[in-house]
Order: sequence, then C-alpha cells, then structure tokens
Amino acid sequence: MAEKKPIKIMETVLRDAHQSLIATRMPTDMMLPIVDKMDKVGYHAVECWGGATFDASLRFLKEDPWERLRKLRDGFKNTKLQMLFRGQNILGYRPYADDVVDSFVEKSIANGIDIIRIFDCLNDLRNLQEAVNATNKIKVQEGRGHAQVALSYTLGDAYTMEYWVDMAKKIEEMGADSICIKDMAGLLVPYKASEMIAAMKSATKLPIQLHTHYTSGVASMTYLKAVEAGVDVIDCAISPFAMGTSQPATEVMVETFKGTEYDTGYDQNLLAEIADYFRPYRDECLANGLLNPKVMGVDIKTLLYQVPGGMLSNMVSQLKEQNAEDKYYDVLKEIPAVRKDLGEPPLVTPSSQIVGTQAVFNVLMGERYKMATKETKAVLRGEYGQTVKPMSQEIIDKVIPGEKRITCRPADLIENEMDKLESEMKEYKQQDEDVLSYALFPQVATDFFKYRQAQQEKVDLTQADTKNGAYPV
Repeated sequence: MAEKKPIKIMETVLRDAHQSLIATRMPTDMMLPIVDKMDKVGYHAVECWGGATFDASLRFLKEDPWERLRKLRDGFKNTKLQMLFRGQNILGYRPYADDVVDSFVEKSIANGIDIIRIFDCLNDLRNLQEAVNATNKIKVQEGRGHAQVALSYTLGDAYTMEYWVDMAKKIEEMGADSICIKDMAGLLVPYKASEMIAAMKSATKLPIQLHTHYTSGVASMTYLKAVEAGVDVIDCAISPFAMGTSQPATEVMVETFKGTEYDTGYDQNLLAEIADYFRPYRDECLANGLLNPKVMGVDIKTLLYQVPGGMLSNMVSQLKEQNAEDKYYDVLKEIPAVRKDLGEPPLVTPSSQIVGTQAVFNVLMGERYKMATKETKAVLRGEYGQTVKPMSQEIIDKVIPGEKRITCRPADLIENEMDKLESEMKEYKQQDEDVLSYALFPQVATDFFKYRQAQQEKVDLTQADTKNGAYPV
C-alpha cells in the first residue's frame, strides 16, 4: 500500500464561491446555521472573509464585516479561517501606508483569521512584504497567524517555468509560511499544473496550495494532476455553489481520491447535508436573478483569449453602451497588445479592468492611446509597482511625456495615515475596526455608520429632518 498523503481541501463557499457566482451577496444569517456541520468536516481551512466580501457587506448587505468575522469565529471551534488580502491595497483599490496594512493584519487576526492569503496584481513581491512582516510579527508575539503568498497565474513570454520556480524561492526567502498558485481565469491546464507543481516542489520546502476557477472547464482535471504531482491543498466549493466561474465541487474531489493514498477521509454524508442546506438558497438566487445561468457553464474563450470571464463581460457591456458590439473581435485582438505595452501584467483585479478598458478605447478611437485612462497612466508611472517585463517606451513617451516615473516600492512614498483617518471619522467610531472600514471605503463606510446609528437609536431615516437634526423615533 502506498504511503498515505491525504489531500487537504479549503472550502470556499463562504467567500470566493458566492463572490464568483452571486456577486458576494450571501448574508451572514445564511452562513451561521450551517457552521456547526461545516466545522465537523475536517477542512484544512474555510475561506470566509476578504476579497470583495468586505465592500459588499457594507455597501449592499448593510452588515459590519468585522461582526461577521467574529460570529464565524465563534462558530468554527476546530477549523482554521482564511481570508484574501490584496497586498498593499488591503481590500481596497489603492495602495495604503504601511501603518494601515499593519493595523488591518493585526485586527484581522485578533477577530479570528488564521491564514492570510496575500497577492498583488503585478506579482510585485515588494507590495506583499509589509503584510507578510505584519503577520509574522503577530505570530512571534501570539503564536497565531499564517502568511500565505499567492502568485497570480498567467500566460505570456515572461512567465516561464524558471520564472515560477524563482518566485517560489523568493517567497520562501521573504518569510512566508506557504505558497498559493492563484489561477483566477482557469488558464492552468492539467499537464502544465503537473509540471509546475513538481518544479516548485523541488525548489521550496513551503506547502503549496492551488486555487483555480472552473470557467474554462479544465479545473477538476487540473486538480487531479496537481495532487498526483504533490500539491498540498486544493480550493473547492460545496456543490450547489461550485463549477461555472466558481471552484470544482468539494464532494467530487473527495470521491475522486477515495480509497487512494490521497483519500481525504471526509464524510460524504456530512458533505451531502451541507449541500442540502445551500441548495434551496442557490435555487432562490436563480429564481430572483442574482445567479445568472450564464456563469454556470464553460466559457472556452477564456482559454482562447486568456481573458478572465469577468473581464470579458465588462468589455461586452462597454461596447454595448457605445453601440459598437461589432468591434468585439477587434478589442479581443487589442487586449494582448495593450497588455504587452504595459509590461505583460497578470490579468486580475485591477490590472484586468485597466487593460480591458484601454483596449476598448484604442479600438473605438481609431488610434491607439489617443485617449488614455487615468489608471493606464498610473500603471505607466509605476504607481502600481513593477511589471515582469519593461513597459513600452514608445507608449510611455506618448501617454505621459516627460513625467517622473516611480521605481521604488509605491508605498514608500505614502506617509503614515491612521491618525489622519481616525480624526476624519471619529464621530462614527464605535470600535477600532471602524477606522479601517473607513480607510478602505470612506463613503460606503460612512453611509453604513449612519445606518448603524439609526438602527441603534431606532430612528426612521426616511422621516429624519437632517438639516435641523430632528429625528422622529
């Protein structure tokens, strides 16, 4: 009998699965009743926070994301909780000062997060170092916290096997606890995964986790080959919220490895109860239009054009608004050209939106870079960090002629900002975490704080005379 090497599974239903399928709209009240059963499975971890959950909780669900985390922590007695963290951008869309990053890491762990998965849209490791350091500091002080560095997987001339192996070595040197290959567009095909895992395993002792999406239809096969090649953890979603633009189904992967050296040992009856719990909610989301059947299928264009599903749909709606749907294939051809001009970044938030929008402009204007978005200019200035390949000098000269470019880590130019942020929002502060909510989403958080106050004081905001400060209760 071969030596047992049970594959570990991270469950994504409380974060990436509903982010991918229903725009992150699952409320906390939907999650809590099933926590007890999920806690008995023996998952490696449950991903339940970070990514777009923070913004969506405040903006659409009128929930405090910190409160969600505390409630989930109370429920999960035996299972590690994991979050997704955008490096120096934390969960927002701009780089923050180091003191904000430090504070956010500290509060995330204090409120219940065990594993922080940290990534950067350019794979610029300088943008990840502060978050890793902050996590390690808490680990030394309190014995809690795990820094996982994620590499955004992509294709292109720069992304050779040597590149990935070299990055794995650098991640180990920077003090991370594990590595994640983050394949946001489902571009990693089975035999390539096999080769990549084997090569990285020979270069680092760190555990390697694989994250992919079912968008292009190959994800389960990719997991099979990755597991055979020695990957340590795979990310899966319970079946009602699996497949399509989400992850492969947990139960399918458990069954696949049953009776082999990779057997998870998970109880299929227990997983079936968890699936039964989520199924009516999935049906409800289908009925009310929150779940669009389009995201449930396979989009082979992802592999053909190497463009993530969300980026494609964004592009189609931009062309529709301009009555230029006939330009679809022209824009698809232009995307790789723009990506090359900008130093071949991986296509993940926000670089995917920046490249896609610029490609649309280039085609509609009839002249490349006749009009450049402010984000394109920021990339060219180096405000997002360093790209794997040099950016086109010709495009730099055309779009930002004579402007100074940043070569240092962008956050080195940002002064500490926690005190300033706190003074701006102190009238709403009820907990230290509120300052961080405000830091990431000033307007959205302020609206939420006002709503929270009204709920606490039982005020009907629709009847409030805000000008004179008169509030009928």
